[in-house]
Amino acid sequence: QTVRWHIELQPWASPTPSLNHEALRFLKYISTSQISCEHMNLNSLKGYSETTKKPWSICLDERFSLIHRIRSKQCRLYSLGLGNDDNQFELSMANSGCEVHRFDPSIKSAHIQEGRHLWYHRLSIDWRDPNPAIAAHKLHSNTKKLGTVLNEFGHQKIDVLKADVESAEWKILENLILEDVVEQIGQLVFEVHIHWPGFEVSGNDSTVVRYWYSLLRELELKHFRLFHTYKDLSKPQMFLKKEAFNASSCYTLSWVNTRWK
Repeated sequence: QTVRWHIELQPWASPTPSLNHEALRFLKYISTSQISCEHMNLNSLKGYSETTKKPWSICLDERFSLIHRIRSKQCRLYSLGLGNDDNQFELSMANSGCEVHRFDPSIKSAHIQEGRHLWYHRLSIDWRDPNPAIAAHKLHSNTKKLGTVLNEFGHQKIDVLKADVESAEWKILENLILEDVVEQIGQLVFEVHIHWPGFEVSGNDSTVVRYWYSLLRELELKHFRLFHTYKDLSKPQMFLKKEAFNASSCYTLSWVNTRWK
């Protein structure tokens, strides 16, 4: 297995690089479902009342594994967050019998178990592991790649990976693709931010959008299909610091790995 250092960039959307063309291609892509999903919330499960503030949509259709894993109490959710109080989705998944791990660097203790199925970890999931030489001097050395955490926890698979990481999502997604960790995941529910390039994403605007688009196309090559898009109209309507393209600065995107039957 050769280690990949870079994702495959898609050809430009137009003969000469143009932000307009890149943006329109990207926005059309994230707004177009690639597969239909009939059952997307936990209402179909008994004893669950819908009070989530945000539509963290998961696909509970019979043809995919998640609903079966929930019924057999074998499902596992990893939730990546940054000091966000809204943990309704995590609680509802835990209440339906899923093993839920929430990673958030702002948690008071290293590991907290709440109830039978819910764990909180004071860990920040990142696109790189800490440099041991520097980590000793830094308070924030509790930063790890998802693949490292999976190995340490002895987990082979995650049924759902939910991420609300305030613009770190692009590099985290890139890391999951480059290290093939994404193949161990059944469904992805990511909040993506497009009001600026994101942490450690460089280049001019058209280059940035081409990179975002290329990342999502790589997911498609890994058999992930987009089934739900939520455009957050409560957030500023910004696209790379411009009020343009009728875009929101924030979208919640849900994919299912069609290889997980």
